[in-house]
Amino acid sequence: MLTNSYGSRARLLAGACAVAALAAATAHADEPVQLHEMTVTGTREGELKSETPASVTIIKGGTIEAVKPAHASEIMSRVPGAVIMQTNGEGHTTGIRQPIGTDAVYLYMENGVPTRATGFFNHNAMFEIDLPNADGLEVTRGPGSALQGSDAIGAVFNVMSKPPSATPEAQVTVEGGSYGWARLLGSASNSWGDTGARGSLNMTHTDGWRRRTEYDRQSFTLQADHAVGGNAMIRGMITATNADMQTGANARLTKADYLDNPTANYHTIAYRRVQAMRASVAYEVEDGPSLFSVTPFLRWNTMELLPTFTLSSDPYISYTGHQSLGLQAKYRRDFEPWRSRFVTGVDLDYSPGSHVEDRIVRTKVGENYVAYNKTGTTYDYEVLYKQASPFVHVEASPVSAVRLSGGLRADFISYSYDNNMSSSGAFTTTKADGTAGTSTLYRPASTDRYYSHLSPSLGATWNVMPALNVFGRYKHSFRAPSESQLFRSGSNVDTIHLSPVKVDNYEAGLRGPDTGGFTWEASVYRMTKRDDILSTRESGTVTSTTNNGKTRHQGVEGAVNWQVLPDWEVGANGTYSRHRYITWVSSGTDYSGNDISSAPRVVTNATLAWKPQMEALKGLRVEGEWTHLGPYKMDDANTNTYQGHHLFNLRGAYALTESIEVFGRVMNLLDARWATIAQFTNSREEFAPGLPRTMFGGVTVRF
Repeated sequence: MLTNSYGSRARLLAGACAVAALAAATAHADEPVQLHEMTVTGTREGELKSETPASVTIIKGGTIEAVKPAHASEIMSRVPGAVIMQTNGEGHTTGIRQPIGTDAVYLYMENGVPTRATGFFNHNAMFEIDLPNADGLEVTRGPGSALQGSDAIGAVFNVMSKPPSATPEAQVTVEGGSYGWARLLGSASNSWGDTGARGSLNMTHTDGWRRRTEYDRQSFTLQADHAVGGNAMIRGMITATNADMQTGANARLTKADYLDNPTANYHTIAYRRVQAMRASVAYEVEDGPSLFSVTPFLRWNTMELLPTFTLSSDPYISYTGHQSLGLQAKYRRDFEPWRSRFVTGVDLDYSPGSHVEDRIVRTKVGENYVAYNKTGTTYDYEVLYKQASPFVHVEASPVSAVRLSGGLRADFISYSYDNNMSSSGAFTTTKADGTAGTSTLYRPASTDRYYSHLSPSLGATWNVMPALNVFGRYKHSFRAPSESQLFRSGSNVDTIHLSPVKVDNYEAGLRGPDTGGFTWEASVYRMTKRDDILSTRESGTVTSTTNNGKTRHQGVEGAVNWQVLPDWEVGANGTYSRHRYITWVSSGTDYSGNDISSAPRVVTNATLAWKPQMEALKGLRVEGEWTHLGPYKMDDANTNTYQGHHLFNLRGAYALTESIEVFGRVMNLLDARWATIAQFTNSREEFAPGLPRTMFGGVTVRF
């Protein structure tokens, strides 16, 4: 049950939103108020947000262009309850309706196509997408619809590319900043009759503000659209990213160094090199009440990684990658009775991959890892991931103001695993710390693993009045174990018998008008996660990994945007949540009932924008932003607490002419000391320091 404190906050926010609804209706009594913002993520085509029973935040391309995010965290702060923490370069940890971390509980898509196969999840998925050049971003908080499968638990991210322009256009943005920051963004587009094309480029470099945290990135996107007749469209797209980074930017420090020497980096030997490419051809034809779409796609990526997070206990260099051949097919049919809609389709994914790992012995001087040597290959295997997922989704309006929906998805997943090394069982290596002795790692014998799962969903929306919309839904979701969880056993005796993690999510919400001078929304959710994966240790050695965990996540979220005056606009969002272990016994310690570590209860963000209308200052825009992260527990025993932080940012831009705009921004304006991660481990507090005061400036030229 909800605690009294939590229930009081939920009732308070619900009451405040009801008052806001009446205020909005009164303030705009003489204006027609319509809920007509469109979302495309749930059914892969335009659908009224007011008829979507989910908490969806839509960030438009104009907002992305105005913010000019150097990192995804700078734009995601506009999503209620979203915590995106920068790790290194554009890497990130994520917390939306979940603790901040790297768990595979988020689905990342580009134009509706997942950027990776489920079996090869990468929590840094946003740096494989060219977000600064995107046309928009949709974030569905909580599990996705029946059209999304494994990993769609905490949130679904869908980045939309910019479509081709009707007439010739080009744009170049050049910017520089603190700590050797330099970025070039370019885009050019045109149409010729029924065919249009757009190309985009992103080249980024930073020296990093901590010692040896350099980062380089090159990305390009090419898209071509072709109209076929009057009712069909073909869209071809190819994207590619190369990222080379030193990964110590999220490495933790002792409390003394965090406070007095934050540029230190104990993990200067760590690095990550990523190459990713995706290509797709989408064909869509609409014939009266029917629509058919099919999208075949290709994916290819590789990653070489010496991670910071294993240097103290399990040091290695891994070489991983996978290729994909996939297909998304959908058929939609509308019917007259009750405005009924029937959607069915199937998602197919065929993804062979590989995993090679070299053990290393590293040299440590004091707190610093300064060198390493390879001591031999410990893992070398290939794995073939296959998925077939049919789905069905239905909608109907028995009365005009009510929209009911339901869906069912069946996921059939298999892994074919081939071990290229010695027979299954234990083998010995030099101990991880380089001292005399042996340690035991395990690798399974070649095997096949199969999973099948049904994911039902139910939802309803009710347009109570033009300025008030109510929704509610139930969604069951799941997460299949990834290939590394199954076959990269480490010191776990048995990992191949892991089962999927299951989630039941209930939520309800209120929405005001989503366009106009005053918009708002509020929602409350309760999510229970079963069969969560936990490890049990004896004498410091992991001996078993099981599906014995159960957790609960519940919260209330809200957002408002108000054009106070023609010159002034206020935006704010926030969440109060609780993330707890219901059943969690690890290493002989029972954490049941405790707060999950790295799970702040309070997350808030507010912006104040000034866009003067007076003739002398037209073209100027200034925005101040406040972001607050509340306290959270630093360990599962709940013995230590990170007190949270407040950050202030300032952005400004001025259009010199219709073609030339200069801009600047200052992040962490007050130069606060804050942490991207804070943990109590090894009997001490450790912190990864966040970015200090950082300045950027540049110019955008449009042709």
